Amino acid sequence: MKADDIVRVREVMIGHVDIVDGMSTIADALQNMKYPETKLFVVEKRSDNDEFGVLLLSDIARKILAQDRSPERVNVYEVMVKPVVSVDPDMDIRYCARLFNNFHLSRAPVIENSSVLGVVTFTDLVLVGMLKQNKKYE
Repeated sequence: MKADDIVRVREVMIGHVDIVDGMSTIADALQNMKYPETKLFVVEKRSDNDEFGVLLLSDIARKILAQDRSPERVNVYEVMVKPVVSVDPDMDIRYCARLFNNFHLSRAPVIENSSVLGVVTFTDLVLVGMLKQNKKYE
């Protein structure tokens, strides 16, 4: 396979994501969510020496809704996962799929130079990436 045939994560990722402060309540985060299709929040770093976190909507369902906890009384940092497994935008989608499989992920933020560029999902890898890959072979 030539370098021209490679489909990169940046070509298939969703180019926007909700970024939230870890001190926000779950209710505030949900109220201010602009991109529900990503199904996650990236939790911003507190300092240059910190790492990004992630809060999936499924985590909110399991840890807040199912346990009958008040979203107005629970902060994002109490439910988030940190540090987050992130993906480089120049990664080949085949390796991204393997990464997801190895770590049992369905989505991950795309981060470059400590900046969040978006999010990539298994769905994007298949529906966008594989279609692009097939067109390159035609």
